[in-house]
Order: sequence, then C-alpha cells, then structure tokens
Amino acid sequence: MPRKLMLSLTAIFLVILSACSSSPTSTTSTTTAPASSPAAASTAGTTPSTSTEKKLPRVAFVYIGVPGDGGWTYEHDQGRLMMEKELGIKATTVENIPEGPDAERVFEELAQKNDIIFGTSFGYMDPMYNVAQKHPNVKFLHATGYKTLPNMGTYMGREYQSAYLVGMAAGKMTKNNHMGYVGAFPIPEVIYTINAFTLGAQSVNPNVDVSVVWSNTWFDPATEKQAAISLLDKGVDVLAAYQDSPAGIQAAAERKVWGIGNDSDMGRFAPETYISNPKWNWGPYYVKTVKSVMDGTWKSEAYFGSMKEGITEMAPLGKNVPADVKELIEKKKQEILAGTFDVFQGPIVDQDGKVRFEQGKKMTDEEILGTTWFVKGIKGVIPK
Repeated sequence: MPRKLMLSLTAIFLVILSACSSSPTSTTSTTTAPASSPAAASTAGTTPSTSTEKKLPRVAFVYIGVPGDGGWTYEHDQGRLMMEKELGIKATTVENIPEGPDAERVFEELAQKNDIIFGTSFGYMDPMYNVAQKHPNVKFLHATGYKTLPNMGTYMGREYQSAYLVGMAAGKMTKNNHMGYVGAFPIPEVIYTINAFTLGAQSVNPNVDVSVVWSNTWFDPATEKQAAISLLDKGVDVLAAYQDSPAGIQAAAERKVWGIGNDSDMGRFAPETYISNPKWNWGPYYVKTVKSVMDGTWKSEAYFGSMKEGITEMAPLGKNVPADVKELIEKKKQEILAGTFDVFQGPIVDQDGKVRFEQGKKMTDEEILGTTWFVKGIKGVIPK
C-alpha cells in the first residue's frame, strides 16, 4: 500500500513514528449494525434507554487496505472486532482509502457523525491532522505517526522486540549465513526493525549477513515477489520481508528457502518453510482507548507499547523449526518481558564500522524512532 512518505527525517527524530498497510484503489462502503440493535443505536448517536448506562461513542476505522490482506489491515480489523465484542459497540469501517485528498475527505465525512476515529496507516497523518484541527470535539487516533493535538494521539508498538526474536531463529536456521530482507520504505520504522532482526541473528550466529532491497510498497504482491526473487537469486537461504502480503515467504517456499513474514501469523501461506514473524495485537489498545473516552479519562498521547503490554508479539514458530531453537527463543522472550534485556543496548556498530552506542548504553525512544542507519552486517543502502 503506497504511502506518500515524502517527510522530513529531521522531524521524525523528534517524535513518535511509524507503520504499515495495504495498497488501496477503491472505497468500501461503511458497515453498520441493523437499526434495531443497540450497536446501531450507538452508531447513530442515540442514548441508551437505561439512564444509568453511558452513551456509547460512535467509532470509525479507516483502512488503507482490506482485512483480507492477511497482514496489517487484517490485524487492525481483528482489534476492532475485539473492541466491539468487549464494549458492545458496532464501529464503522471504511476500506481501501489511499493517502492524500481521498483520505482527508473521508476523515472529514466521518468527523461529522463519529466521536472517535482511528486512522491505520502512516500516510494518513497529515490528512487526519488537518481534519482534527477543525473538529476539536472528536478524538482522532493515528497509527504510527508523530503529529499530535489535544484531540489527536498516536499509537505504535515496539515491534523491534519481536523482530529480534525472529532474527535469533533465522540466525540458527541459516546454513550459508546469507539472509535477505525486503524492506517496504526506507523510514525509521522499517530500518530499526531490520536492525533488530539482524542483531538478533548475530547474537546466535556472528557470521551472518543480511542483504536488503526495497520494494517501495506496503501491499503489492507482484512487486514484492520480484524483490524477493532478486534476493533469492543471490543465494540467500533465509528470506524476510516487511510488507503486508505473504508474497515474500511464498517466493521463498518455491525455492525451498526459509521464509519470514510480517504483521500477522503467515505460517499458513508456506507451512513447510515458515520460521515465524513479528505480529501485531491491536485489540487491547482499541479497548483501552475507547473505554478511556467513555469514562472521560482520555488524553492525547504518543503511545509506544511493548511485548509486555501485548501489542506486539512473535507469531508461533513454524512446525519445522527445531525444539532447541524454540527453547532458545522462549528464554530470550522471557528476558524481554521481564525487562532484563534491551534490544538496542550497546555496543552497537553501524555498517560503516562506526560505534553508534558504547557498551551498556541504551538507545532512547527518540533515537530508535529516528534511526536512519543500518547496523554492521547489513548489505544495502538507505536511499536519501
């Protein structure tokens, strides 16, 4: 899903950043509950008949793709379903909305009849920001961005934690020590995730290297497959990808090469050669956020959740990953959950040999979210 990302990396250094989704071409009509149901009543803005009940907020989600992508949008939609079930709210969803004027128009229309609006793609940031300024009584939440207002917050997770674990598994599975990674766009979110993956692999196999190519897509299976093939042709025996489609792991499976997906559990797309991948779990955040609006405690924030909070996790390891590798990963996972291990703690050296962080020094959130360099062991360039 192409997201117009012509943004200043200097600005990104100062704030919470980033995420992903699918390539839209059309708008899907909003979904609503039958008029007779309590959920439909809340969507229409009516007050429940029982005076002791709180008025249910009208909630809307804007997706850059469709839940059927099997990745980014699918996981956001699973989070929406969890929110609906727990809070008794029927949300409006709008699918396949590209960034730019179309997104701003959709946000403006939704702001006329909703109390809370979630925008689930990085490229929605400016359109949402523009609309939020005109509707101070509506709460706007933007996934992976960094611009906030009193009525607009951002949300993101520390996917790099699960990426490190997946990298450890990859480092144990490779035979020739050459791995490949198809990156979506050269933005900090993707860069620091690739770095974490590489550091994880190097922690168990210091001889590995990771070749990176860019697809400049979020959801374009044909383009992503070609990018994957370009790495497979170089002889990598583990292939990872930071996109919403399973095209990369499917291309790897065709060559009988280990594959790693993204966003959601993609093991079903290549069960024999699947290792694992970072996975999102947005439900708890959506429940917490909507509840805070309902009870009057909501405040704008730049949320950056962790594995401990459950917003990000590692998808189950594939059926052909050895038991000893699974045990190794589980041990490190428990260290991350306990807070006794930090992925980005020095020494960290970049691909040019420069020591970025000395022994024991931890990267701050601002430094992580402003990453514009690769760690040692990565082959590839970051376009300027």
